[in-house]
Amino acid sequence: MLSDLLVPDTSLSSMPAPSSDLPTLTALTASQLRRQIDPASLGFASTAELLDPAPGWIGQQRARQATKFGLHIEAPDYNLFVLGEVGSGRSSLLRQALHQAAQARPVPPDLGYLHRFETPQRPLALRLPPGTGRSLRQGLQQLTRQLAIDIPAHLEAAEVTLEADGIEKAFEREEHQALKNLEALAARHGYELQRESDRLKLVLPDKPHGKDKDKASQSEADKAAAEALATATENEVRAEMARVLAQLRQREIARDEALEALKRRTLTPQLQKAFDTALAGLPEPERQGLQTWVQAAIAEVLNQIDLFLPRAEDEDEDEADRKADLAHWQHCLAFNLVVDHADQQGAPVVLDNNPQMRSLFGSIEHPGGDDAGPADHTAIHCGGLLQAHGGYLMLHLADLIDDEPLWERLRRFLRSRQLQIEEPGGTGTPAGASLQPDAVPVDVRLVLIGSPDEYYKLQEADPEMARRFRVKVDFADRFVANDEHRRAMAAWVACRCRQLGLPHFEAAGVAALLEQSHREADDQHYLSAQLGQIEMVLIESAQQCRDRQGALVSAADVAAALQARRQRHDYLEQCVLDGISEGERLISTTGLAVGQLNAMSQIDTGDHRFGVPMRISARTQAGYQGVLNIEREVRLSGPIHDKGVLILQGYLHALFSDQAPLALQASLGFEQEYDGIEGDSASCAELFALLSSLSGVGLRQDIAVTGALNQHGEVLPVGGLNEKIEGWFQVCRRAGLTGQQGVLLPALNQRQLMLSSDLVAAVAAGQFHVYTMRQASEGLSLLAGQPASTVHALAADTLAGYRRACRRALRPGRGGR
Repeated sequence: MLSDLLVPDTSLSSMPAPSSDLPTLTALTASQLRRQIDPASLGFASTAELLDPAPGWIGQQRARQATKFGLHIEAPDYNLFVLGEVGSGRSSLLRQALHQAAQARPVPPDLGYLHRFETPQRPLALRLPPGTGRSLRQGLQQLTRQLAIDIPAHLEAAEVTLEADGIEKAFEREEHQALKNLEALAARHGYELQRESDRLKLVLPDKPHGKDKDKASQSEADKAAAEALATATENEVRAEMARVLAQLRQREIARDEALEALKRRTLTPQLQKAFDTALAGLPEPERQGLQTWVQAAIAEVLNQIDLFLPRAEDEDEDEADRKADLAHWQHCLAFNLVVDHADQQGAPVVLDNNPQMRSLFGSIEHPGGDDAGPADHTAIHCGGLLQAHGGYLMLHLADLIDDEPLWERLRRFLRSRQLQIEEPGGTGTPAGASLQPDAVPVDVRLVLIGSPDEYYKLQEADPEMARRFRVKVDFADRFVANDEHRRAMAAWVACRCRQLGLPHFEAAGVAALLEQSHREADDQHYLSAQLGQIEMVLIESAQQCRDRQGALVSAADVAAALQARRQRHDYLEQCVLDGISEGERLISTTGLAVGQLNAMSQIDTGDHRFGVPMRISARTQAGYQGVLNIEREVRLSGPIHDKGVLILQGYLHALFSDQAPLALQASLGFEQEYDGIEGDSASCAELFALLSSLSGVGLRQDIAVTGALNQHGEVLPVGGLNEKIEGWFQVCRRAGLTGQQGVLLPALNQRQLMLSSDLVAAVAAGQFHVYTMRQASEGLSLLAGQPASTVHALAADTLAGYRRACRRALRPGRGGR
């Protein structure tokens, strides 16, 4: 029977005597478990002694050189992509570098828009030397105010009014003589010429009654002849009247033209002088370049002279309309200065932390109200790109990438390097009110901030956009812990204390911060470049010092701050530990067991990381299905974990190659795990549980295991090591430390150890142990209490039995075919 060949589990209480030829692993000493910094080696008593300015680019020499290159090269598409994790100083250091580089660059020109008289829907973009845009705006503002005063004054001058009166009187004399001749003609034919308002009327005077009697006695033929004669006479008079009136209309037009010519002749030199005064603040080339616009503006003023002339007192309504029209028309002479560099020192540096279409590319604001007119050039507003012309613009990729229209327009801008401010889309734009300002070339160096993941996703998803950012500024997440960097970190602490108004740190306090930086880096040889995390510890430690009314921040303050932060974030961790202590999660911290072992995992909630032990169990029997990964079957494992199990199978086949093909059916599972498994750090523990089940040798339950495995049995390093070890230590301490408990981890992970002080103290007291292994066989020997070769031999015997059982099962008469 196949069931006869299953290996029974060994009781947890059975502890076989260790073999005399057992290779032993030496536990690490307490000094190897944490990088400890001697405060005396720092060379100061407190940071108050450190008076040097704040150091920059600590440990970021590569990023600094790339930034320097990117900010000084003069070539298109050499924009900067700055990649680094939040808190690495990527934004603050780049801001400093941008401002420093900007000071060495010239101030870029001002930018504004003028009304284009021939095509009002196409405002004229005008770039001027820095500071002169404000002069032009003020000059044109003064011009519009002065024209309303000067034009009536010039037209009311004595010589002008005298000449105008002469033209009017000449016309009046001609009109009077023509009408007098017309009246005489009408009188000769028995008519009267009467005036009604602006019309002339031909009237036949009443005749005496005697003549009517004579008319009555006339024959019908005479009456007809008399009426025909009267009609002909009337037509003759009316024809002459029409000819005279037409002639008077022509003379009236000539009069108006003469008066208009007088006004233009009088005002043209005055207007030219006024515009020359308005443009006096501009350099000569710019003044000459605006002469075409000035001539068009003068012509427009001359066409609108009536708007400058007040109405009569009895025309109040017309006067109100005139003032409104004049105020609206004066906008045509305004200079809309959208970029003003009058007070600028060096090139501009623009930081847009909330980029939108209007804030980045500019906008055209339409006037509100139902009776509002169409937008004109004064409604144009610039965005960050125009403001940053000649300088630098910093953006965060995460603010752009999810806004597809914004991202697409930025891509088009980088391709053309020209920007045209557009009206907002949608149905809110008034019909026929579209403005199309001139497109202007923009020379700006973009600095895009993102994480490494965002950078490489951009490289893959949008290579056209990625090639516009040819300078990669890569911020390291850690740097070598040498004397230079430790001094720089201490100087940084001193500067932050001064800048934030915090108490200074003792040397021991700085040493504690540096040790925490090692902890953040998960490495005894490196310091973390996430200065934002260290700054939080700095601030919270200073608060601990203030709470106790201390003068300097001590190492105890740093420890208290770290403990307080942990207590604020470890609720979930405590719930998990309570579940283990209360028996809800089955974890054994003593004894032996066959086919099961305690592995270590890490949970990351974003603001807190902690370790949790997990029991791995294995069951084996005869068969041909190989190793079954239960988590994979129910889709609770990730690809990296599945890869680790497959590697385990490869090593297992190599280990028992003389038994190939293996007649094995095994199942591996994480007990009481329902949220999913990812990572290969449990592959060593899974191997040990599987070999235990095959050999029937019990494994120590007081040692938790972590480590990845390759197909040659070498143990590879894993992540989250400190949290994993501390999680197991907390479980053991709650259950009661026996002096035998410990952890087994890859030897290659030794430099990542930065364990908590209480755990280091327990190791120093012999209450807890930390073992390392380079080969899986070394760890198996420690856990089994006997040489790995013995366990392998027992497992090989079991596999041979499985093969015999499978062969018997396939013989005729035994269920086979």
